[in-house]
Amino acid sequence: MKSWARLALGATTTGAATVAYAAGFERRHWTLREATLPVLSAGARPLRVLHVSDLHLTPHQRSKQRWVARLAELEPDLVVNTGDNLAHPRAVPAVIAALGPLLERPGLFVFGSNDYFGPTPKNPARYLVKSSRRRHGAPLPWRDLRAALVERGWHDATHARVALSVAGVDVATAGVDDPHLGLDRYDRVAGRPAGDPGLRLGLTHSPEPRVLDRFAGDGYDLVLAGHTHGGQLRLPGVGALVTNCGLDRSRARGASRWGSHTWLHVSAGLGTSPFAPVRFACPPEASLLTLVPRPSVPTTERTTPASAPADVG
Repeated sequence: MKSWARLALGATTTGAATVAYAAGFERRHWTLREATLPVLSAGARPLRVLHVSDLHLTPHQRSKQRWVARLAELEPDLVVNTGDNLAHPRAVPAVIAALGPLLERPGLFVFGSNDYFGPTPKNPARYLVKSSRRRHGAPLPWRDLRAALVERGWHDATHARVALSVAGVDVATAGVDDPHLGLDRYDRVAGRPAGDPGLRLGLTHSPEPRVLDRFAGDGYDLVLAGHTHGGQLRLPGVGALVTNCGLDRSRARGASRWGSHTWLHVSAGLGTSPFAPVRFACPPEASLLTLVPRPSVPTTERTTPASAPADVG
């Protein structure tokens, strides 16, 4: 009996320590991940893209705001925000304070469900099973956030085609509204981008395969997404337990190929729901992507998510 008691005590202590680490340390362990992706047309100069997603900011998260603001020191050529910025009805000033220095750089954005609706308490077990039910919180001031971002010069790519020149590279961008809420209307931006841009860039908050297939079918070079939180809870040797969307678990964060031409990059994001403030083996992140020209001779080697440059464990 004493052996069983010691085992139970050890398991309880280990569990408590794990929760304390996940909630008290790792969810504030801000991390910059870097990757090099061969997606540009031949002859294009390298392009540095900062990908930020899933801030889930509340007004008093000062540490996160300071860390995000310092990302401007990286001097990216382009900043892309793939949504879920808000976690509180009064968080718009906090988001603008965090992104402030980055708003001086060229930028693009689409929104996610937690720009439109506030977080709600949920049974954690719901994340382990697929469900079509959606429970929304109170409406959030996404229009105010959009106005602030657009006023500072960023482009809203929601159901829009955006053409811009960034550091000498012509970028053709299209985005959709959040597929997690069923708001995506890809037909509004369907078709191969006109001309011969150096980069064809697709944006979506949730990386639903139906949307990724449409971008790939139209010849996009790179699609950026968020939403998954990288799984938020990952097990060594196993990886993400869930993605909270139709994407397979092996692609929950980082870079992978989607078809023969398109690359996908999924950000594990910088925040969590206030009602599930834990991360394990999946620190909050932003990603600095160095985009380079494709090799002149296409490689036949299969690139898997595990070997992709932006993924580690």
